[in-house]
Amino acid sequence: MKTSRIASLLAGVLLGMAGCSQAPVYDQPDTQAASALAQRLLGKQAAQIEFRLLEADSTDVFRLEQDGGRVVISGNNANSMAVGLNHYLKYYCLVNVGWLSADKISLPRRLPKVEEPVEITARVDKRFFLNYCTFGYTMPWWKWEEWEHFIDWMALQGINLPLAITGQEAIWYQVWSELGLTDEEIRTYFTGPAHLPWHRMLNLDHWGSPLPKSWLDGQAQLQKQIVARERELNMRPVLPAFAGHVPPELSRIFPDAHIERMSDWAGFALEDYPYFLDPMDTLFPVIQKKFVEKETELYGTDHIYGIDLFNEMIPSSWEPDYLARVSRQCYESLAAADPDAVWLQMTWLFWNERRYWTQDKIEPYITSYPAEKSLLLDYYCERQEVWRQTQSYYGVPFIWCYLGNFGGNTYLAGNFADIGERIEKTFQEAGENFCGLGSTLEGFDCNPFMYQFIFEKAWDKPQHQDLQTYIRTLADSRLGKADPAGEEAWEILLKEIYVDRSVPGHSPIMNLRPSFKRSSSYHSSVRFTYENERLLEAIRKLLEVQSTASAYQFDIVNLTRQWLSNHFETLFAEYKKAWEEKDREQMAALEKELIGIFDTEENLLSTQSYFLLGKWIADARAWGASPEEADYYETNARNLLSSWGDRGNMLTDYADRTWSGLVSSYYKGRWELFFQAVNQALQENIPLDEDALKETLMDFEYDWWANRPGTFPSAPKGDPKAAVRQALKDVL
Repeated sequence: MKTSRIASLLAGVLLGMAGCSQAPVYDQPDTQAASALAQRLLGKQAAQIEFRLLEADSTDVFRLEQDGGRVVISGNNANSMAVGLNHYLKYYCLVNVGWLSADKISLPRRLPKVEEPVEITARVDKRFFLNYCTFGYTMPWWKWEEWEHFIDWMALQGINLPLAITGQEAIWYQVWSELGLTDEEIRTYFTGPAHLPWHRMLNLDHWGSPLPKSWLDGQAQLQKQIVARERELNMRPVLPAFAGHVPPELSRIFPDAHIERMSDWAGFALEDYPYFLDPMDTLFPVIQKKFVEKETELYGTDHIYGIDLFNEMIPSSWEPDYLARVSRQCYESLAAADPDAVWLQMTWLFWNERRYWTQDKIEPYITSYPAEKSLLLDYYCERQEVWRQTQSYYGVPFIWCYLGNFGGNTYLAGNFADIGERIEKTFQEAGENFCGLGSTLEGFDCNPFMYQFIFEKAWDKPQHQDLQTYIRTLADSRLGKADPAGEEAWEILLKEIYVDRSVPGHSPIMNLRPSFKRSSSYHSSVRFTYENERLLEAIRKLLEVQSTASAYQFDIVNLTRQWLSNHFETLFAEYKKAWEEKDREQMAALEKELIGIFDTEENLLSTQSYFLLGKWIADARAWGASPEEADYYETNARNLLSSWGDRGNMLTDYADRTWSGLVSSYYKGRWELFFQAVNQALQENIPLDEDALKETLMDFEYDWWANRPGTFPSAPKGDPKAAVRQALKDVL
C-alpha cells in the first residue's frame, strides 16, 4: 500500500483483529477497482457487496462479514479483495468463475449471508502466472474482451505477478529501426503471430514472416490496456527485456559486434536459426537501455523483467567463469537501464538440459549478481523440484511453479494429491528464499480446477486442511449446488483419475499421426494408468445431477471426451492384433467403430466454446486488416495446431487438441488414409509400407494448414448433457 494512500485513512474503524483496521469505502482506488471487477462479473447483484480497505502490515489479507443486507469484503488492496470475492463466490454461493469470457455464472437473487466473520491471510506474497508459450498456444488471437475477463480471473486467484509480453515487437521495431535496419529486415526477422513466443525465447527466427505492420500496432494498443488493468488490480506485470537475441543483419551495421548463430532447435532449417549477441559485448547494454526506455515510455514499468538467455539452447561455453560473467553482465546492463530492476528467469533450462546444467554451473550462473535483484521460477515442480537439487537455489529467491500442460493438449492430467504434499513440504523445508507459488502452463487446458487449487494453496484457507472437505467444496462449486452423486464423482476423479502429472505430448492416440508403430509423432505420450471404467462411473454419477452451471456442463463433456479417447486406444489395440492375425472381418468391424468415435466426439465437442476450432480460426482472422491478412493469420493458426512448422516438422502434433473441427477434418482424415493404406496392403498381401504412408499423411497435413480447406462453426450448439448421453449410447 502506498504511503499517500495510508495517510488518507483517517477514519479507520478497529475490527479487533491483529494489525488490521478498516477505512472508509468511498474514493479509494482499491475499492473502486474491486467494485468495478464485481460489476463486470455480477452485474446488478454487485450492489449487494461492499468493498472496504484494510490498513494492514505487508501481509496480504481479506475479510468477509455481514453488515445488514450487504456482504462486506475487506482487504489490504484490490487484489486481496478480489481473492475475498472469489472465496465468497466459491464457498458461499457455490459459483465457479472460469478463465474465458464465454464462461457464464448464475447467482441466487439474494446473496447468502456471511454468518460469522472470516479472515484469511496469504502464505506467500508472490503469485506468478503464465508462460511464454501460453501466448502462442492459447492467447495469440485474443482481443480486449478475452483479456479483460482473464485479468479479472487472475485477480480472483490472487495472481500479482502476471507475465506481460504482448506488444513487445512494436518496441523492437523502433529499436531496430533506430539502429539502421530496414522495415523488410525487421518484419521478416519476426515469426508469424502464434510462433512469436519461440522467437522471443531465442529459439526461432523468420518462420511465417513477414509480420504485418498492423499486427504490431494492434498488439501495442492491446498491451497498454492489459498492463493498465493489471496495475489497477495490484498486479506487477512482468515485462520483457533484452536477452541477446538480434537480427543477423545487425552485423552489417556493427561488423565488430560478437554475434553468433545459435544451435539447432526443433529441426527447423538453418535459415531459421536465431542469432545471439554476447552479453559481454559493448553493444549489449546499448540495446538493453534503448529497449527498456522505450518500453517504459509506452507501457510503464513495475521493475520486474523476464530475461532467459539460454532456454533450450546451448551456451558457447560451459566454463563456470564464463556463465558467471554472462549473467552478471546481463544483470548490469539491466540495472544500468533501470536501477530498480529485478531479473526474473525461468529455470526450465536446469531441468530440460540437466545433463549440462550441473550444480557447479548453476551456482555461479545465478549467484553472480545480488540475490535481492533476482527471482527464479522453479518451472516444473510437479515432476522435479530443482530447488531440492541446488541447496534451495543457494539462497536466491524462487517461486514454486506447477506447469500442468504442454502445448495446450486436451488430456486429463494432474497429480493432485502429490502436488498438495509437495507444496506443503516446500513451505516446511525450502527456507526463507521460497517466496511464492505460481503456474507456468503452456496452454489453457481441460483441467482448470488444478490451477485454481495451486493459487488457493497460497492462502491459509481452512478448506485445504482436510482432503475430503476440499473435494466436497470443489464438487459443489463446479456443480453449482450440493449434490451427493456429484460429490461421489469428484471423489473418484481426485483420488483415482487425477494421479499422473502432465508430460510433453500427453495426447490421445486418435489425435496423433496414425501408425502401427509406437508413434510417428516425435512428441507423444499415450498413457493413462487408471481404469477407464472408473472414469465412466464418474461420468454416470455426474449425469444424475441436475445443473445448468457452466463448469458442470464443461466437466461432463470434458470427461466424456477423455473416456471416448481412451476407448479409442483400447479398440485400436484390438485392431492391431486383428491386423497381425489377418482377421479381415474383425478389422472391418473395428474400423467402423473407430471411425464412428470421431463422429461421436465431434458432436459432443461442438457443445462447448472451449473445444471449437472454428473459434480459434475466427479469432485469428479477426486480426486481419484485409482479406489477405485474414488468410495469413488463419494459416498461421492452423499450422501451430498441426505441423507446427514446415512439412514434417519434428513438433508435429505437439499442440494437438481434441477440438470440434480438428476431429472431423484433420484427425479423422488422417485415420481414413491410414485405414485405406492398411486395407490395400492386406488386399495385395504385402507388408504395410509405413514410410510411404507417412509421406502421404504429411502431404495431407500440409494441405490442411497451407490451403485452409473447410470452415467450422465458431459458436457452440446443442445440449451438453444430451450430447453426453448420446455419446454413451453410440459406444456402449
